[in-house]
Amino acid sequence: MKRRSFLKKAAVGLAAGTVAAPAIAQSQPTVSWRLASSFPKSLDTIFGAAEVISKRVAAATNGKFTIKVFAGGEIVPPFSVVDAVQNATVECCHTAPYYFFGKDPTFAFACAIPFGMNARQQNAWMYHGGGADLMREFLKEYNIINFPAGNTGAQMGGWFRKEIKTVNDLKGLKMRIGGTAGLPLAKLGVVPQQIPGGDIYPALEKGTIDAAEWVGPYDDMKLNLHNTARYYYYPGWHEPGTTNEFSFNKKAYDALPVDLRRTLDHAAAAVSVYGLTDYHAKNAIALERLKTEFKAKVEIIALPGPVLRDLKKIAGDVIREESEKTPMARKIHASYTKFQALVGPWDRVAEGAYHQLVEG
Repeated sequence: MKRRSFLKKAAVGLAAGTVAAPAIAQSQPTVSWRLASSFPKSLDTIFGAAEVISKRVAAATNGKFTIKVFAGGEIVPPFSVVDAVQNATVECCHTAPYYFFGKDPTFAFACAIPFGMNARQQNAWMYHGGGADLMREFLKEYNIINFPAGNTGAQMGGWFRKEIKTVNDLKGLKMRIGGTAGLPLAKLGVVPQQIPGGDIYPALEKGTIDAAEWVGPYDDMKLNLHNTARYYYYPGWHEPGTTNEFSFNKKAYDALPVDLRRTLDHAAAAVSVYGLTDYHAKNAIALERLKTEFKAKVEIIALPGPVLRDLKKIAGDVIREESEKTPMARKIHASYTKFQALVGPWDRVAEGAYHQLVEG
């Protein structure tokens, strides 16, 4: 799909709300889909994105097109949702695509890369830098058509039972961490664990793992992680801007009438706006709560500069190695890094300088 076509269909997310539902509903068949989420219902932010698309599609079609949302594990395991869409077990899923980088490293570029692009940069690459076209080219072999479905923004570095002062303090730690971020940590002696969100608290509380990251203050408090470990580190070097995704079974998507496809496109784009802004507002409030209500038991600490520098070097080497594993990973890595090099200087001149001035 060409970039202009993608933008026309997906970027004007709120436009769907301007279509009179009864006018388009008269000619529509009744369509019922199932959506498998990778996330638990307790997380109203990330799980809620799937509920938002369901409600918007139903409202825009006067109930002719319904999408029933299932939490992770209700019909398929959280990390099996892409297989379920590919095999038409369900028509769609909502997930973080980097969960599936073991199938192909390319999946991670649609989601988050350690020391990669932030939310604005990632969205700009997807919509204006060729990222969406490349990911759709890749996902053809999986019988999937994908749409960005919100972004968490920059995440936190995670919860640790012990203080991290040097890279040596990481050795031997068992840490829940998603996507490719576990690869550079493994080089430093960490034992990475990819655990679904709903299972993180018991693992950390029982000592099965020593550290964990999820998203940020709002979700982390929902998961009760602030009651399991004292040291809460930032920044989220591993996920500077994490894009979640709606994956639609391509045959099911193509079988929809054109008006329903456009309604679905617009609803997905609306979720992208909703997801990022929802997290931004709620994380700000939750961070303040941690600083005030829980200041006696939680320490919010910056990761030491030398630790971050070592992680950055190792992560760069690891991602380059991973990108050489498949032709599409190599192709998308080249596009991704070129775009990051393009927009980085602009961010430093514009918003970087502005934030330094305001915070100084």
